[in-house]
Amino acid sequence: MHDGCNGSFENGKQVVDKVRMMGFSMQPMPIPAVFKCHECNEEITMITMEYACPHCGMVYAVTPCHAFDINNIMAAGKNY
Repeated sequence: MHDGCNGSFENGKQVVDKVRMMGFSMQPMPIPAVFKCHECNEEITMITMEYACPHCGMVYAVTPCHAFDINNIMAAGKNY
């Protein structure tokens, strides 16, 4: 089930499911990611591999292998 750093994902829900399954949801980001929420357009600082926007509840995730580039962060949906 674990593909190391070679896994690819079609959507944010798959990324969230993967980080949850691997136990990385609450793992700190190597560098906090600052970006605008896709849903509410508020600036947020993602500090863990899985993070919910405090303004609207949009859930984001990134795998540890890809956490160094904010372009790899994917939205899974509100309150996912």
